[in-house]
Amino acid sequence: MRILVATDAWHPQVNGVVRTLIMMAEAAKAFGVEISFLTPQSFRTFAMPSYRDLRVALPYPAKIARLIAEARPDSIHIATEGPIGLLVRRHCRRQELPFTTSFHTRFPEYISARLPIPETWIWAALRAFHGPSQAVMAATPALAGELRARGFRNVVLWPRGVDASHFHPRPVDLALPRPVFLCVGRVAVEKNLEAFLELDLPGSKVIVGDGPARAALAQKHPKTVFLGARQGEALAEAYAAADVFVFPSRTDTFGLVLLEALASGLPVAAFPVTGPRDVIGAAPVGALNDDLRAACLSALAISPQACLAFAATHTWEASARAFVDNIKGIRNADPESDGIEFAAEEPGFVA
Repeated sequence: MRILVATDAWHPQVNGVVRTLIMMAEAAKAFGVEISFLTPQSFRTFAMPSYRDLRVALPYPAKIARLIAEARPDSIHIATEGPIGLLVRRHCRRQELPFTTSFHTRFPEYISARLPIPETWIWAALRAFHGPSQAVMAATPALAGELRARGFRNVVLWPRGVDASHFHPRPVDLALPRPVFLCVGRVAVEKNLEAFLELDLPGSKVIVGDGPARAALAQKHPKTVFLGARQGEALAEAYAAADVFVFPSRTDTFGLVLLEALASGLPVAAFPVTGPRDVIGAAPVGALNDDLRAACLSALAISPQACLAFAATHTWEASARAFVDNIKGIRNADPESDGIEFAAEEPGFVA
């Protein structure tokens, strides 16, 4: 089985969407599924004016059609609502090709934090984007329920995983006063980092990540250690060097970093909102409190072994199987479907 995933989020971006897609595709190989990607690497890109590290693709219909035809997929999945996602969606609709989508990012909250655009307008646009999808994949039951309540159809679950062979405890010393409270992620306004940085906590605060707000936050909070973006072993070591993982975001749909932290033996401190609440649930691996300082201090008493045991139940193989089963379920519902027939796309636009 060959699945083509269209995504606007790709290298050199470092975020949960990119890591999810890569790890899921690698895990799917174990049960005979080949996942390829249609990404910004095939097109010219430009830097976002307010976020220079984020490059946006400039795709065009003819090349989108050619790349899809060359991939000859059995199924098409659209992972993002950006320029590539929009043109792949248009191509599928013009050629009457079935496709699935996934909901990774709460764009209404992200955009309204930067621009005076009503969230209701953005939710309406997202409903329209995902409307023709045969399955809209959401990471958690709560997010799936919210999407259904907002009028999204065909919502199914696609859980996330973590590579415990990579993220695990190890002796690492940052030579900082302990306890070390760590936050990992994009350094941008929508991540609500100020809620963490303004806390009066013992020990040290460490931020791993980069983004448009880093310079201003580093100047405003000189006692916080900003390590910049880290990947691979350097990222795993940053987790292992900390005592508590702090997740101040109120808008993330899942928070893959939560599982990475737990696999490293770090208890989580967060607000009781969608994302951390869905990942942790009632498990004794985190402290969720509207008082983030109280959550941070309570997390210090949580057993690292409980965190490790919890993370071990979330594998990328299970995530990949759920993703593929969602697609197979759609295909099996249409017994006459033997895959996708390709045709050249003519100029024009179909919303």
